[in-house]
Amino acid sequence: MIHTQNSSDRLVRLGVLISEATLIMLMMAGIYVLYWRESGNFPPHFKRLLVLIALCYGVCQLYTGVVVHQRFTTGDVILKKHFTTFLSFVLLTLTVLWVFRWPLFTWRFMVPLFGGSFVVVLLFRYLTRWALKRYRSKGRNTNFAVFVGDISIVEDLFRRMVDDPTTGYKVQGYFADAPAPLAASLGVDYLGTAAQFPAYMASGQRRVDYVYCTLSDQESSARHAILSYCEAHLIRFCGIPASVIDVKHTMAFEMMAGTPVFSVHNEPLESIINRALKRAFDICFSLAVLVLVFPWFYVVFGLWIKLTSPGPVFFKQQRSGLGGKAFWCYKFRSMRLNAESDTRQATRDDPRKTRVGELMRRTSIDELPQFINVLRGEMSVVGPRPHMLRHTEQYAHIIGSYMVRHFVKPGITGYAQVTGYRGETSELWQMEGRVERDIWYIEHWSLSLDVFIIFKTIVGAFKGEEGAY
Repeated sequence: MIHTQNSSDRLVRLGVLISEATLIMLMMAGIYVLYWRESGNFPPHFKRLLVLIALCYGVCQLYTGVVVHQRFTTGDVILKKHFTTFLSFVLLTLTVLWVFRWPLFTWRFMVPLFGGSFVVVLLFRYLTRWALKRYRSKGRNTNFAVFVGDISIVEDLFRRMVDDPTTGYKVQGYFADAPAPLAASLGVDYLGTAAQFPAYMASGQRRVDYVYCTLSDQESSARHAILSYCEAHLIRFCGIPASVIDVKHTMAFEMMAGTPVFSVHNEPLESIINRALKRAFDICFSLAVLVLVFPWFYVVFGLWIKLTSPGPVFFKQQRSGLGGKAFWCYKFRSMRLNAESDTRQATRDDPRKTRVGELMRRTSIDELPQFINVLRGEMSVVGPRPHMLRHTEQYAHIIGSYMVRHFVKPGITGYAQVTGYRGETSELWQMEGRVERDIWYIEHWSLSLDVFIIFKTIVGAFKGEEGAY
């Protein structure tokens, strides 16, 4: 029996895209009515502008991807994608309106449009996700799946599909060398060995849309037979390589000379477009800080530093940057001159800190000179914090994935710093947690994530949290 793939996911994706574009248009029309209510009618270019902004949103949505329809998506993923979509939407729309000199290119119109649309579309996405989960939990929009091979390898996925009906999966059974206690405890049927898969499926006893296969290279003949059957009967075959099953990072897949290759760390910043976007943002943001903010802090805190302790206003230290290369990192000097500055990490109650240094570190003001490093291209506004050369050498031998954080430029602030790993790392688990979050940032980078981290950093500075070293 031949079964086609459940196409409802594609319809949901299209429906979400059209619905969100429609919401943008309705929001714009509503604001337009309020904006032009004095004249009593719409200007002649209203329809063209309406379509233009809807197209801008559609392009940004297609670029960032619709994730609401995905069966294992989570609320935080939806929020991240939402930030990315709207950041690109705002930039693209403002650029287009400025280029074509539309009459409504005013803050009076744009701020309500973008702000209102951001909230309305976000609420729509969460409402859609809630509705889809309820719909699928009632047995509708269901994908039927079987597993082939050792299911203990994919226990988390297996349990989620069986236990959580909101994902819209129904596990029809599994094929393995012998019955598995895990499956028996979950009430999933044993259907036979992997070699029996084609014959069993040909009997048409159960509907199957997806096959999840964990067979090893030693079982390539059985795996090939299952793949051939799936391709001939419109069943989606999903191979799960045992060599990467224990890797808990996001991975990139590509074909090289006819060979499937998995890259352990999926890096968005490998894209030249993403690197250009990040660099453009770094230049604009650092220039704004250095022109508008830095001079005032330099005068006030520079004088305070000079009047309260001997030594220079700036403190510079060699730290590990992109590719592990050393660079001179600048800070406002927050300590008295000492011989341990390059070997001993600052602590919360460090006696070397000056009174003004204590204030600067609690508000992260001491990090402001690093915007010079950003402008020079040695650092980014957001990224893994650069460490002293001695610490890089030390932790590279203790933490296996430590050097991965040097795949990108170091940052003035980072994801680790706004998620609880800020300040000193007196114990190994603290550095391990920091490295883990740095790698997460590298694998999940987006411009909206950078904006979110900057916002969290500013909030932390006002709260007076101890600065990153």
